[in-house]
Amino acid sequence: MSFAEPTARTGPRPAGALSLAGFRDVWFQPDADDAAARRLSAPRPDLCGLTLDRPRVMGILNVTPDSFSDGGDHAALDAAVDRARVMTDEADIIDIGGESTRPGAEEVPVSEEIRRTAPVIEAIRAAGITTPISIDTRKARVAEAALNAGADIVNDVSAFEFDPELADLCAEREVPVCLMHAKGLPDTMQVNPTYEDVVGEVMGHLEARIGFALSKGVKRERIITDPGIGFGKTLDHNMTLLRHLTVFHDLGLPVLLGVSRKRFIGTIGGADDAKDRLGGSLAVALYGAARGMHILRVHDTHATTQALRLWAAMEERNGRNG
Repeated sequence: MSFAEPTARTGPRPAGALSLAGFRDVWFQPDADDAAARRLSAPRPDLCGLTLDRPRVMGILNVTPDSFSDGGDHAALDAAVDRARVMTDEADIIDIGGESTRPGAEEVPVSEEIRRTAPVIEAIRAAGITTPISIDTRKARVAEAALNAGADIVNDVSAFEFDPELADLCAEREVPVCLMHAKGLPDTMQVNPTYEDVVGEVMGHLEARIGFALSKGVKRERIITDPGIGFGKTLDHNMTLLRHLTVFHDLGLPVLLGVSRKRFIGTIGGADDAKDRLGGSLAVALYGAARGMHILRVHDTHATTQALRLWAAMEERNGRNG
C-alpha cells in the first residue's frame, strides 16, 4: 500500500509550492501526481465554526479519578467548570472524558461514565461558556447523553470498533467525529504491540475505519483522523509515526495529534512524573504544527497557546521578509 508523503516546509514559499492541508504557514512542493497534490493541499472544512488553516488547541478536561496525568484534578463539578472557564481563553475546543484510556485502564460502566460527564457539560453550558466541546468516549449512550447536554463533537479512540452504534448516532446527529487508531484495548494495548510497518498499518486501519463511517452515513467532511500516538505502540513506533506525520494528510482529512505528557516524552526527556513533561510536550506540539497538524490535544493549554502564537509570529515574519 503506497501513500504520498510530502515534505513540510515553512518560511518563504517558492513558486509552485502549495499549502499543506490548507495551512497558512506550511507548504510543500507537489510532484507530478495532481490527484495527490489536491488531497494534500485542499483546505479542510471548518470545525464548529473554527477554520483549520492553523493549529487549533483542544484542551483536555478529564473528569476521572484515574487518568494517567490529571486523574482527580477536575472530578468535582465546580472544579471542572472553573477549569473550563480558564480554557475559554486558552483553547479552541474542550475535550471532556469520563473514562481513562491510559495503558492498563479498565472499562467504566456506561451509567458511571454518563454520571461523570453529562452534568459537567450541562454546567459548562449553563455558565455561558460557548467553546466547542468534544466528548471523549467509545460508547454511543455516553455520547448521546453528552450531545444532549451540549457537546458538539465525538472523539472516539476506538474509531467505532468498540461500539459500532456510535457511528449511527454520529450520522443521525450530524456531528463531527474523530477516528483514532488504537491496537487493542486500554487494559492490554501496551503488552508487546508489534507491527511489520507501523505507518502503513496505521494508515490502512484509518482508511478502513473512514470507510466504515461513510457506510453508516457519516459525511466525509465531518471526519477527523488521529494516528493514536501511545495507543498500542512502543516508543519506537511512536517516534516512527511522528517522523512520518505528513503521510496522514494523504487521507485528505483534518489530523489530530495527541501527545501531551505521554510516557515516551518522559522516557526521552527524563521526566518520570507526567506533570513534569511540559517542555517535551511543547516540543512535540510545535513539531506537529510545522507539519500541518490541525488539532493539538493538550493538558497545558496556556503554555501551548503561547508557544503557538510565538511560532506563528515568527513564521509570518519569515514569510514576509524572507
